[in-house]
Amino acid sequence: MSDLVQRACSFLFVPANRPERLAKALASGADMVIADWEDAVAPVDKDAARAALLTACKALEPAQRARLLVRINAEGTAWHAEDVRALAQLVSQGVAGAVVAKAESPGTLSGVAAVAGAGCALLPLVESVAGLDALDALARAPQVERLVFGHLDFQVDAGMQCGPDEAELLPVRMGLVFASRRVGLAQPVDGVTVDTRDAARTTADTQRAQRMGFGAKLCIHPAQVAAVHAVFDPDASSVAQALRVQQALQQAGGGVCVLDGRMVDAPVLKHAEQLLQRHAWAQQRALPVAAG
Repeated sequence: MSDLVQRACSFLFVPANRPERLAKALASGADMVIADWEDAVAPVDKDAARAALLTACKALEPAQRARLLVRINAEGTAWHAEDVRALAQLVSQGVAGAVVAKAESPGTLSGVAAVAGAGCALLPLVESVAGLDALDALARAPQVERLVFGHLDFQVDAGMQCGPDEAELLPVRMGLVFASRRVGLAQPVDGVTVDTRDAARTTADTQRAQRMGFGAKLCIHPAQVAAVHAVFDPDASSVAQALRVQQALQQAGGGVCVLDGRMVDAPVLKHAEQLLQRHAWAQQRALPVAAG
């Protein structure tokens, strides 16, 4: 499976029926781009969107295809089966995999994997109470790389009316984090920030996601990508402190030591190592590749 999918911290949606936007999305600096066959496309445009993406992908470089996911329509819709067949073609050309809308059953994921092939990474989008109930089973399904939270649809399904801070959704978000950890998946992907002009809100939402144990966030506009990266990519002072922690424990021969008056032990070291891994990923993040 794709190491890129597991390490990515920004996932940018682009409507698949607007292929002229695909190159811009790939050039935005987003780690992954999600070409959308679901909510962003009207029912009358579904077939055209599918065909447009198949055509557009032929013009992409291999490195661009590796950064591309497709959000397919949910099982039970009129478009799901055709989406999965088209997905198989895209995966055979190097597309990373699929975000599976309204995932509620591991059987759905197994069916997608069977058709799309072993190289298809799956990211179940949890958007309903049924999806929440099935979290552990979804996380354990074949080829699942990360769980994704569709918090807007979830609120509708549950009949919730969340406040601006979405405190009502904290238990649900923790559910995704814990289910991912139980199975050993990469940290889950949090939902979108709908106000594309409010950079402060995007930053605050991303900070909350990071504090709760998410490792990435969905974006709906290229302008949000930089704000997401600014939160998930460690700053210079954090990196320097993590290196000091490593050095202090090495000099102490392991075990426990004191640094700046604070105890440093195995959990502190583990946190420092995780931060340095995120820094390494940020440092090697590929420069945007121009469309072919």
